[in-house]
Amino acid sequence: MIDLYISPSCTSCRKAKAWLAAHDVESREHNIMTQPITPEDLKSILSKTENGTEDIISTRSKVFQKLNIDIDELTLNELIELISEHPSLLRRPIIIDDKKMQIGFNEDEIRAFLPREYRRAEMRDAQFRAELVD
Repeated sequence: MIDLYISPSCTSCRKAKAWLAAHDVESREHNIMTQPITPEDLKSILSKTENGTEDIISTRSKVFQKLNIDIDELTLNELIELISEHPSLLRRPIIIDDKKMQIGFNEDEIRAFLPREYRRAEMRDAQFRAELVD
């Protein structure tokens, strides 16, 4: 099952949600503005990042600019509390399953969340079409 952490006002979140629906990919939606992200979920997300908080914190957000803090100086518990108080600090959407994670919407990268059989069928179709062109 795919977990989709979104904010309803976020354009990229709406694109990711629509893309998953159009490809019949089941997902659980989490509105981070009305349902604070749990400490366990945040720890799971952080464990899948390559660059830690750098991958998930939106340093361009107005909230981040106002807070004027050094994220790297925070303990994990302080970070969790800060995100609970200010969920808009998170980059979104966050798309995550047991093995992979994507932050932000990228149509090429989100394909990794399609079932393997679906991706194989698409590859066969693309190869077939390429042979027709040659």
